Amino acid sequence: MNWKRLLIGLAFSCAIILGSGTADAAKMAQGHPATLLATGLGEALGSTIGPDGALYIPQCTLGSIARVDPRTGAITTFASGLPKQLHSVGLGGAMDVAFIGKTAYVLVSLVSPDLGGHDVDGIYRVDGPDTFTVVADIGAFNLQNPPTIPFSYVVKTGVLYALQPYRDGFLVTDAHLNRVLQVSLDGAISVVIPFDNIVPTGMAVWGNTVYMAEAGPVPFLPQDGKVVTFNPQSPTAAEVASGASWLVGAKFGPGRSLYALSQGQYGGNGPGSPALPNTGSLVEANQDGTFTVITSPLDRPTSMQFIGNTAYVVTYTGQIWKIDVSDGGDHD
Repeated sequence: MNWKRLLIGLAFSCAIILGSGTADAAKMAQGHPATLLATGLGEALGSTIGPDGALYIPQCTLGSIARVDPRTGAITTFASGLPKQLHSVGLGGAMDVAFIGKTAYVLVSLVSPDLGGHDVDGIYRVDGPDTFTVVADIGAFNLQNPPTIPFSYVVKTGVLYALQPYRDGFLVTDAHLNRVLQVSLDGAISVVIPFDNIVPTGMAVWGNTVYMAEAGPVPFLPQDGKVVTFNPQSPTAAEVASGASWLVGAKFGPGRSLYALSQGQYGGNGPGSPALPNTGSLVEANQDGTFTVITSPLDRPTSMQFIGNTAYVVTYTGQIWKIDVSDGGDHD
């Protein structure tokens, strides 16, 4: 069975992207220019800023976490030995990474026995360069607690997309079972808020409030690309902004401006087809509920982080692009 095609057709919007990237994309950029910081990371989805100020990127097919110097682009291996992406599935493995203090945690998905794997779908604590401890078996929780809102899904263990530190644990989005989970460091798991088929992806937190990107179902129409907000104590999501296709992330930048990442336009070639190359963009949310394009085009971006005025955008093709979002543009 072609799991990649099936998952996309049933509401998984994360970066199931084929083809190669192009370093020429920035030459055609509209708005703030993008400059290439690093390349050669392989398939990359999530990212975070570590306590040392470096970028940390999961490498799905390698089962490792890369450390990238944000000034030089130098790449080193921070940890290896995580479950690798299953060839039979074509996606999954290490999806995202986050730190609590100086300890790194990795979100792993689509490696469980129901898909032919031998590992746990959940959160792994990094204990050393090649040693890990599973702190939360989210796949088992999903099997025991299926969605209560009716929509079509196939992978009962879910497709875990993003990992966000929250209080003394984490929030996790499931882009296939359409819900946000709260996970404690002792492995307790609960459903914070369930959704219809809206495909939740990346998150940002301000205080107790969560801001979450929604990709929307195929064909990822711009009106379905939204950022919504909710409080886990009162989980009713409210729309913040909409109008950008295939949103995969939301982050706060300088001045508490809220940014979102659009992976691009749906090609219309049926479920499982990739976004059109070089149609992604970095957008900023406006007070009237619309988005302003900051940089376009980007080639199928998957996640972003901010250090000062600079956005660091990771692409599925294993590149990191720097975008200075200040009025003066990129000065590096």
